Amino acid sequence: MKRLKIILQCNKLLIILAIITIIYIIVSTIIINYKSVYNGNENNISGKILSYKINGDKLSINILAKEEVIINYYINSEQELEKLKEDIAIGKNVYLKGSFSKPKNNTIPNTFNYKKYLYNNKIYYIFNADMITIYGNNNILEKVKDYLIKRAYNLENSDYILLLVLGDKALISSDEYNLYQSNGTSHLLAISGTHIAVILLALNFLFRKNNDLKSIIIISLILLFFAYLTNNTISVSRAVYFYILNSINKKFNLKYSSIQILLITACIITIINPFAIYDLGFLYSFSVCLGILYYKDLLKGNKFIALLKVSTIAFLFSLPINCYINHEINLLSIIINLIFVPLISYLVFPLAILSFIFPFINPILNIFLKITNFLNIFFNKISIFITIPKIPIILIIIMYIILLLMKHNKKLILINILIIIFFIIKPYFNTNNYVYYLDVGQGDSILLVFPKNKAILIDTGGKITYQKEEWQKSSKDYNISDNTIKFLKSIGIRKLDYLILTHGDYDHMGEAINLVENFKVEKVIFNCGPYNDLENELIKVLDKKKISYYLYIKELNIDDNKLYFLNNKDYGNENDNSSVIYTELNNHKFLFMGDAGVDVEEDLIDKYNLQDIDVLKVGHHGSKTSSSKNFINEVNPKYSIISVGKNNRYGHPNENVLDNLEDSKIYRTDQDGSIMFKINKDKLKIKTCAP
Repeated sequence: MKRLKIILQCNKLLIILAIITIIYIIVSTIIINYKSVYNGNENNISGKILSYKINGDKLSINILAKEEVIINYYINSEQELEKLKEDIAIGKNVYLKGSFSKPKNNTIPNTFNYKKYLYNNKIYYIFNADMITIYGNNNILEKVKDYLIKRAYNLENSDYILLLVLGDKALISSDEYNLYQSNGTSHLLAISGTHIAVILLALNFLFRKNNDLKSIIIISLILLFFAYLTNNTISVSRAVYFYILNSINKKFNLKYSSIQILLITACIITIINPFAIYDLGFLYSFSVCLGILYYKDLLKGNKFIALLKVSTIAFLFSLPINCYINHEINLLSIIINLIFVPLISYLVFPLAILSFIFPFINPILNIFLKITNFLNIFFNKISIFITIPKIPIILIIIMYIILLLMKHNKKLILINILIIIFFIIKPYFNTNNYVYYLDVGQGDSILLVFPKNKAILIDTGGKITYQKEEWQKSSKDYNISDNTIKFLKSIGIRKLDYLILTHGDYDHMGEAINLVENFKVEKVIFNCGPYNDLENELIKVLDKKKISYYLYIKELNIDDNKLYFLNNKDYGNENDNSSVIYTELNNHKFLFMGDAGVDVEEDLIDKYNLQDIDVLKVGHHGSKTSSSKNFINEVNPKYSIISVGKNNRYGHPNENVLDNLEDSKIYRTDQDGSIMFKINKDKLKIKTCAP
């Protein structure tokens, strides 16, 4: 025993462990290329249910078959929904018929890559089910877990109870969660070390002799079971493993420091799952925890001062990741966390657990949730946000090294500040012009970026939704423009000088309200013709936010660049009333046709000289109502861009239109993702973001 203790206390052992772990991560995640055991042509699959979510009429299941697979199934009736709720359970088996599909990469740069995320979780296929059969039994642990999940689903405030008690975001609305993210407090909604600390306070109260080995074992088993309930999320695993290792360290007097225990914890987690290193929960959890432990000797003073210091350290050590991932920081997040950390950790979280056990406490939880949501909205309105373009990963690493070195020289923090300032001002010195045709599915959205960081967005895209019964409605409102906003921030765009809406169809301006509510827009330009209902709804928001708007203009000046609006005739329908925009960027001709049809095309030919267009945004997504042979021959585009959704119900683009465009190089957002044109003096560089 003594010899083992001596070996464990050897510092070289930690160095060897760290080196072995790093090599293992590199080999496992970079050198080895994992592939699915399925070929993708199978039309049926069976496996064990690991987890499931029912949101509206959509059932999502993670099953363990030959490998882990995500199942998507759309429920046909309310009766089927009730039957599924009754039958489905974690640990049961499921048989499905349908087809495999491969997850897609992000098609807008610097946004969430779903395919990569699934690959890092060793999931290579999605199975789209047409038929589902649930059978078999589950074991006692699975029965308990399933019972607790179903209990949470059926309680009042189920969204927050499910999130705070079981770590499941299935029911929390996107708008509410986005507010927490903006305020820098979303980490409080993810079960983490703070929540485990609250649980430990309660357990230590029950087991007063917490240094007793039996107490440590019982508490560890309870925490491991809690980790199992929360699907062993990284932040929970980190806190649980750290407690267990630290308890062993104290019990056997191994004399490891807290930072060494944290290092061993990280090694264990990454040896179990080397892809954990790419998990945001891992990066945030370990970086912030490292910062607090590294600077713990400075956390002195009264409780308020100590909490302020912890909040500041957490802000500084999460800042590089926020710069790299979110491209935005909230300067008030330190102050906001001072209020939200105790509010959520020591009031809302314990009340959520108590309400889960004793539902009659729910009204009290409801009061504090209303207070929390009110404060969330209030702070979001008064917060100061700074947009930071994407910073290279090597500089992120340097920023963390600086954070560690500044313990001995506080002035080194100036280096990190200078790095951030450099990337903030960098876009203002970019002399290139850019045109981005963003992939927004079956819709249009085009971003023009000029020198001095001036930006114009032509259309926003918009996913057409259909009337659903109450039981079919999802709590998750997916906004296409959320990706657009994230992309804008990632390239340093802080505001749109103009939002141009070519016409009032949903697939062109359906995301306009979400955009102006969540991103600064200076002015809005509508097309000619009367406003429709969708445009009137937007105008209400514009009036409320005091954003100027114009019905129709003939030309627009952006420093040395001009945009000409060629279509000023009311044709009596939205598509033909589309604003048709022409501009020249460094002698390269761009033409944006909106959804204008053949009649508009003929009038344009008669009225303007539009020959030898360099880049044509093809009208109406390649529909047969646009892009006549006569018009295409006249404008003679070198490049043709078709903004269209994959496997869309309209059959766009039309084969005849593709034939008409055969002499030009065709790019399609459904095949090529977003398409970027960089105009550098007389050079035109093209880049795509393929799915």
